[in-house]
Amino acid sequence: MSRIACYIRFIPSAGGQAARYKEDDVLSLHADVAFATDDRAGVLTAQTQPTSEELLAHILSSLADDKAEDVVQIDLRGKTAIGDYMVIASGRSTRQVAAMSEKLVERLKQDFGRVARVEGKDIGDWVLIDTGDVIVHIFRPEVREFYQLEKMWLPAGGAATTN
Repeated sequence: MSRIACYIRFIPSAGGQAARYKEDDVLSLHADVAFATDDRAGVLTAQTQPTSEELLAHILSSLADDKAEDVVQIDLRGKTAIGDYMVIASGRSTRQVAAMSEKLVERLKQDFGRVARVEGKDIGDWVLIDTGDVIVHIFRPEVREFYQLEKMWLPAGGAATTN
């Protein structure tokens, strides 16, 4: 899935606030570009967006670093338009589930300038993180067993890639 974003150069005013920008301050419009803010200069700069495979690898690495359990990746390409991959993982407690999701969202923002949409972090039983190309579900084991998302998305007799 490709993304299109525009970036604008903001000129800081004396009070540190971004002043109004003029038409010539609009830098350009690019495909596969995201926002990244350099707070010191008050400039939004362009970052090339990762492919869905690069994003998936980054997500799997983040989950591994945070000791996620039973990580499964499901290839959704050609099955649905909601994303290219789905990742399902478990945490041992509500605290770990919430912490893993929070760290993942922070890493995606820091490394790729990508803002992910998050649902369920406050409760910590099941957190959904929508990064656009990769949908991530982090569960407590009991909740994961109850919903059995793997069975819903895997073909009959199919296997997901486990990490």
